[in-house]
Amino acid sequence: MVYLSRLFSPLAVLRVLLFLTLACILTGTAWLWNRGAHNAVPIAMPHDYKPPEATSHPIDHLMKKADTEWFKLMAKETIDLPSAARAYRKRRGRHPPPGFGKWFQFAQEHNAVIVEDFFDQIYHDLAPFWGIEARKIRREAKQFEQVISVRNSTTTMKTDQDRVWMNLWHNLTATMQEWLPDIDVPINVMDESRVIVPWEDINEYVKAERDSRGIVPRPEVVTKLSGLEDVDDNPGEPRDLQWVKGVAYWDTARVGCAPDSPARNVEAATDFSGPPPVPSGFPERSYEGYVQNWTAAKDPCLQPELRETHGTFVEPISQATTHFLFPIFGGSKLPMNNDILLPPAMYWTHDEFYSGGEWHGGTWNKKKSQVMWRGGATGGRNKVENWTRFHRHRFVSMVNGTAVQMAEKNPEGAGQGPNFILQSYKTYHLTATQYMDLGTWLKDIADVGFVHLVCFPETGNLHCPYTDPFFEVKEGKPMKEQYHYKFLPDLDGNSFSGRYRSFLKSTSLPIKATIYSEWHDSRLIPWLHFVPMDNSFVDIYGILDYFIGTGIDFKTEDGKVLTEGAHDKAAEKIAMAGKEWAEKVLRREDMLIYVMRLFMEYARVCDDQREKLGFIADMERNDLG
Repeated sequence: MVYLSRLFSPLAVLRVLLFLTLACILTGTAWLWNRGAHNAVPIAMPHDYKPPEATSHPIDHLMKKADTEWFKLMAKETIDLPSAARAYRKRRGRHPPPGFGKWFQFAQEHNAVIVEDFFDQIYHDLAPFWGIEARKIRREAKQFEQVISVRNSTTTMKTDQDRVWMNLWHNLTATMQEWLPDIDVPINVMDESRVIVPWEDINEYVKAERDSRGIVPRPEVVTKLSGLEDVDDNPGEPRDLQWVKGVAYWDTARVGCAPDSPARNVEAATDFSGPPPVPSGFPERSYEGYVQNWTAAKDPCLQPELRETHGTFVEPISQATTHFLFPIFGGSKLPMNNDILLPPAMYWTHDEFYSGGEWHGGTWNKKKSQVMWRGGATGGRNKVENWTRFHRHRFVSMVNGTAVQMAEKNPEGAGQGPNFILQSYKTYHLTATQYMDLGTWLKDIADVGFVHLVCFPETGNLHCPYTDPFFEVKEGKPMKEQYHYKFLPDLDGNSFSGRYRSFLKSTSLPIKATIYSEWHDSRLIPWLHFVPMDNSFVDIYGILDYFIGTGIDFKTEDGKVLTEGAHDKAAEKIAMAGKEWAEKVLRREDMLIYVMRLFMEYARVCDDQREKLGFIADMERNDLG
């Protein structure tokens, strides 16, 4: 009796129960691991099974915050000329430019969504030029080697050879030439942006613009531009812009950063061997690891580590930068650049390579719940001594299941590959890694690879001796085929990505990482129209874990098949919101409206009477023209 009382004592019973519970957990976990690794048939859960209640995730917070930002922005929409002109004066501190009435008419006739904030990029780009003599701007602009000009509603082009980009921008301008003032527009035909003026100089130029603001009394307002007859009659000599070449681009660029910025006094890196450094925890300025300030996330002045983690600063393909303020127009630029942005030429083309044609994907529930990326190993001139620091190479490796598995098992350094270092799974609290290793999960959800290796020295697109051991060249996928996948990462190439607009217009979800600015930035809200990603890519696993989940499916009581941990509806919401919005504000018509407004403002900046020039017809009771 004593023996039996000990055997069935409360403590003994508790031990037995704990043992049995642990055994069940281990058996079940092993079975789930095997099911997850092979993407098996959906698990039949008990009829009384209920998915665990979702706890608040940082992305939930960021999506709600984006919704609020959207409502605040759309509250500013203007629907008639007087309200548009008032919104202009309030935001810009001066009268609208001559021709504003015609511009608004054009926008209305093309069913544009008109919010004054959408044009902020124009005023950011042109503000410094108010600190330069108007005559100097217009005379020097005419003499540049690549110029698109408008005279008497007729567009012409000057170029040294036939160039696709020049032809496209010429066509864009000619499409609305009857609405435009006389202008000379110097064009950047390189991938890389061209103008970086020291921050101290730009600060003085921008101060001059602020000091020039004022609502000129109506009797003193000049309503017509002076024209360009003086430069046509006496064009003068081209300006020597003293192009900077052959210098570490980081050192050329950082002079455009504010003196107290983290990057301003950090010299260019010289050792590009091995994987780049990664954050020990969450990226700075993130919200629990995820991008919350898109402007800051793109700014190299705030992230000196980009000097050794992005191809633009490791070694660009070409470099010709001036430190003089000069009006060069192009499709993208770094935040410290002083180029003037146009919609990229690739956004104007009908080439299906960039657009995928008119079809932008089927319904969400028929897409593969996977990540798709194809592209070249571009981003700069990768060589044997620096390729491990290139951003595209790093992304492809970090999302390749085999490469990640090899890094996880690396005996010399757990989590380290040749060009990346994995953070601890615990940093982003990944659900998937509770059931399988990271590499196994990625093999199931990612189809990512290079279509050519762009080696230096050139050895052919399909072969590169120093990267051959790490990358398998994959067959390209036309844009139409990429739209069969739910998740489309978009990465910088030698500059911006020419596919971004088409990704936004698709029924798939763009995941965007970039250090480049474009014309449409003030129109798009991250976490509402697209998913932003840090340029270190450390958040990619957290992003995919949130949206795709474990890849392990189960059946609910009502027969629905769900994926554990997945927020598929949230992904669909962003994808559809981005598509719907792009079809309203990123149309070809919207590019025309943006450029027309830009050229009207540029023509005013080039006019000697610019401080008195303005549009005031909305202030006349009987004349709204």
